[in-house]
Amino acid sequence: MQKAECRISIEVATDYVRDQSEPDSSRYVFAYTITIANKGNISARLVSRHWVITDANGKVQEVSGDGVVGEQPHINPGETFRYSSGAILETPVGAMQGRYRMETESGANFDAPIPAFTLAVPGVLH
Repeated sequence: MQKAECRISIEVATDYVRDQSEPDSSRYVFAYTITIANKGNISARLVSRHWVITDANGKVQEVSGDGVVGEQPHINPGETFRYSSGAILETPVGAMQGRYRMETESGANFDAPIPAFTLAVPGVLH
């Protein structure tokens, strides 16, 4: 019998939202799309999130809350959940990382780390 486990993988795609940004006012808007995949053999629910957002000046914002985009998705083995959200920075480059608090069917909680990713205006980084 195989061991019950929940393995969550997270992929991120980012975009600079030029038409909502105002560089002259130090306002840079970024969109990101997260894909959360359950690669384990038991289902889990995304209960909460915690983000650490850092701009190029070293300013750190921490954001925590229940679920994502108003949902606490239940992700079965082999399934994915995808959502889009955004962040506003005062600099043309920044980074985000964090974690999702997950809960298995049996009520066990664990953190799924969100690897650091870069937010950058196109052409700013080489």
